[in-house]
Amino acid sequence: MDLGIRGRRAIVCGASAGLGRASAEFLAGDGVDLVICARREGPLEKAATAIRDAHGVDVTAIACDITTEEGRAAVLEAAGDTDILVNNAGGPPPGNFRDWGRDTWIAAIDANMLTPIEMIKATIDGMIDRKFGRIVNITSGSVKSPIPELGLSNGARTGLTGFVAGLARQVGKHNVTINGLLPGEFATDRLYKLSEARGKATGQTAEDVLAERAGRSPAGRQGDPAEFGAACAFLCSAHAGYINGQNILMDGGAFNSSM
Repeated sequence: MDLGIRGRRAIVCGASAGLGRASAEFLAGDGVDLVICARREGPLEKAATAIRDAHGVDVTAIACDITTEEGRAAVLEAAGDTDILVNNAGGPPPGNFRDWGRDTWIAAIDANMLTPIEMIKATIDGMIDRKFGRIVNITSGSVKSPIPELGLSNGARTGLTGFVAGLARQVGKHNVTINGLLPGEFATDRLYKLSEARGKATGQTAEDVLAERAGRSPAGRQGDPAEFGAACAFLCSAHAGYINGQNILMDGGAFNSSM
């Protein structure tokens, strides 16, 4: 399917690996020029080169901390007029809420709520003026089904979801959409690290924990990041203009609900 976005320009955050990288790959595969960012310069430049070579699009890599004003300014300056924004940031660490002080909470809220809002604020008026905009927030399945040990993520990402729910309804008439894409368990470094932490607490290896997780999934496996990237690219497409203000769960059916 031609997604109808060839020649558009996108910002993809957290694009050096995992779900952000997969999303960038699929957008590039449909002819979208990219500004990608992540904190680690080496992996980010490697990703940029691979995407550029594979798809022949313009890819600008900005190594920065997107949670800072300086990082956001660098990305936005490189991007110019932005048609597509994919907000994505690694989740905060697991733990017990009794151990979290104010600074820990502020860091989680800053990364997983306020930074995406700042990026939306910086790009959305241009999208409205040009009558085309697609914003996808990569959040977490915990928005619909909270994960006890990930309370920082549960709280911060749900805050973003609530804010976007109102904003999306205000901008849809301008052909600007804002949606959440909620991953369950995908085969990423993040999942491996969480499984490693769980394994240390239970005397298991990370591989054992991953196998148990897969066994509990109706799909019988973890998700492939490429599946996620394809879904993200479709939400950014010209064909998805009537999908707005939604939170689409990609978890292989793990969330048990009829609605």
